[in-house]
Amino acid sequence: MPDYKLQGKRAIVTGGSRGIGRVIARALAREGADVVIAARDRERLEQTAQALAAETGRRVVPVVADTTGKEAVDALVAQTVRAFGGVDILVNAAAEPGGISPATRLGEILDEDALLDLDVKVVGYLRTARAVAPLLVEQGWGRIINIGGLSIHKTGRPVATLRNAGVAALTKNLADELGPRGVNVVAVHPGATRTERTTPESAERAGRANSIGRIVDAEEVAAVVTFLASPLSVAINGDAIGVGGGSPGVIHY
Repeated sequence: MPDYKLQGKRAIVTGGSRGIGRVIARALAREGADVVIAARDRERLEQTAQALAAETGRRVVPVVADTTGKEAVDALVAQTVRAFGGVDILVNAAAEPGGISPATRLGEILDEDALLDLDVKVVGYLRTARAVAPLLVEQGWGRIINIGGLSIHKTGRPVATLRNAGVAALTKNLADELGPRGVNVVAVHPGATRTERTTPESAERAGRANSIGRIVDAEEVAAVVTFLASPLSVAINGDAIGVGGGSPGVIHY
C-alpha cells in the first residue's frame, strides 16, 4: 500500500456523517489522520464518529455545524483547533446530493431553492475555506478539497450546473491565492456514486451512463480525495478532477 504521509495530519470533513463525506473521513482516518466530521444531525453525527473511531483507531470528533452560518463555521474551526491543536486538511462535502432544486426548466426555478443551493454548496464552502486558510498559511502547508459534481458539464438541471460551476470557480481563485503559500486547493467532481442511499436500479442506470460500465463506489472517490489531501499531490492545484467513471463521447480540454 502507498504511504500517503497523512499520519498525524488533522482534517475537517464537512458533510461527514453520511454518504461520500463519511467515506472520505474514514479513508483519511485509515491513513493516520485525526478527523473532525461536521454535519447538522447530532445523533447521526455522533454515531458515525463513534463507528469510525472504533474502526480506524484514530480520533474522530463530531461537531454539529450548519455551514450556511459564519458563526457556526468559525466555531467549527475553533473546536477543531482545541481538539487537535490545528488544521491541515479541509474537505468540503456538505451539500445535498443532486442539489435542493429539482427544476429542469427556467420557469420551474424557485428563488428560495436556488439561493439555498448556492448558499450551502458555494458560499458554505467559501466560509469554511475562509476560516481555515489563515491557519494553513501560517504553518505553510495545507490542502482544501471541494466536492462538486459532474452536473457541471451537463444541461438539464440549471441550478445543479450553476452550483458546481461556482465550486470550480471558487476553487481556482483560492488555488491562485493560496498556492504560493503552501496551500493546494482542488475540486473533485463525482458522478453517480454508490452510497447507503443507492438503489439497484440507480446503480444500473449509472453503469450505463459512464465509461467503466458500472457505478463508482464512494470508496473509489475517497481514494482520489485521500491522495489529493496528501503531500504527494503538490503538483495538482486549482484543477477540477472528475471521478465519475468517465463520460462517454465527451472530451474536456
